[in-house]
Amino acid sequence: MPRPVSDALVFFGATGDLAYKQIFPALHGLVRDEGLDVPIIGVAKAGWSLDQLTARARDSLSSHGGLDIKSFSKLARLLRYVDSDYNDPSTYVRLRQELGEAKRPLHYLAIPPSLFGTVAEGLSKLGGTGARLVVEKPFGHDRESAHQLDRILNRFFPEENIFRIDHYLGKEPVQNILYTRFSNAMFEPIWNRVYINSIQITMAEGFGIEDRGKFYDETGAIRDVFQNHMLQVLASLTMDPPTGEDCDAIRDQKAALLKAVRPLNDAHIVRGQYSGYQSAPGVKSGSAIETFVAAKLFIDSWRWADVPIYIRAGKALPLTAMEIMVDFKRPPRESFAEVVAPASGHLRIRIGPDVAIALGLRVKRPGERMEGQDLELILTEQESTSMPPYQRLLGDAMHGVGDLFGRQDIVDAQWRIVEAVLNLEAPPIAYAQGSWGPDETNQLIGTDGPWHNPKPALPCP
Repeated sequence: MPRPVSDALVFFGATGDLAYKQIFPALHGLVRDEGLDVPIIGVAKAGWSLDQLTARARDSLSSHGGLDIKSFSKLARLLRYVDSDYNDPSTYVRLRQELGEAKRPLHYLAIPPSLFGTVAEGLSKLGGTGARLVVEKPFGHDRESAHQLDRILNRFFPEENIFRIDHYLGKEPVQNILYTRFSNAMFEPIWNRVYINSIQITMAEGFGIEDRGKFYDETGAIRDVFQNHMLQVLASLTMDPPTGEDCDAIRDQKAALLKAVRPLNDAHIVRGQYSGYQSAPGVKSGSAIETFVAAKLFIDSWRWADVPIYIRAGKALPLTAMEIMVDFKRPPRESFAEVVAPASGHLRIRIGPDVAIALGLRVKRPGERMEGQDLELILTEQESTSMPPYQRLLGDAMHGVGDLFGRQDIVDAQWRIVEAVLNLEAPPIAYAQGSWGPDETNQLIGTDGPWHNPKPALPCP
């Protein structure tokens, strides 16, 4: 049954960096592509006027995503602004005035999590029914703080009206993992422990922390990308098919999968820190924060019993890419007396910055001898030019569609997996910038290796 569409959109943190780089382009796209025609109200404490916010929006679009004059004119007409402190009760009185007749607003909090409770309480006093709340990650700093955040938000909003945004889930290639798996019957019979030897997921960033030193030194790779992005990709790759067409069918299966992932321990993780990290502005001297993490995971289910899953993510690596490699088992007997690499048969899924799905096969070399070579059949290969993730996610939230958002039990399952390795005493291992991380990662993967290192992105045509 369709849910009612939100009749206004309010975004807190309207003068911030996230709004400038992501939210204004997303709103522009919603106006241009989906006919968004409701009040759009920015809230911040910057001493700005509406004209200044409108100019900021125009500059944002010129720098990020492109400016369509007709669509921007409509966006500017819909735009409102409340310049006030989030702790001031009068802020919400003014917001109520700007909402006018709207009864079902969507409130998006692009603000620090420490302010979520204050703002949620203020919003709960606006009146009306059906208001929705979108919150940005991080959803807590650990499992207990995530529980505390849930208790605060649930005091003022029902769980079905809370949308925990992870922009990675809005990416077209990430959604394509689910689509490719469940729209092609050929994969399901072999998508299990009988035919799959191991799985590798790599998220490489060819740059360091840049100007995010203070934030990153309080976060680290596990909290920044592993606990959320990487585990969500793992869930999409290994979950069972959704049952029925209920709006929560996909999230139900993701929750079941993540609850079956065995919690990490220090024997199954390698933490690294690139050389030079501690000289970056905002980073504490002697910092033990990891900029790289590699982990070995297991899923305790019939489908995936004893199949090792290797995930690594890091900064200052040789390139920027996100790639999945599913290695299939070799036949029970090599009929032609060859020594064949374990990764000879594989499915490779490239998520970014370009997009590809490829199948690795072994074929006979031309000639008299029965010997083969490994080739890769490219099923699809293209630049990533799809809808921006924030546009998709905000549009879904406006319609009450929660498939691509974190749910309370899913977030809890993700924290459960990493809880024991969040505060390890052993310092991270130094690695050179431009390398693939500490050498200890080779010991972690052992005979299931070697690691599959993604290649550079496709050249632009």
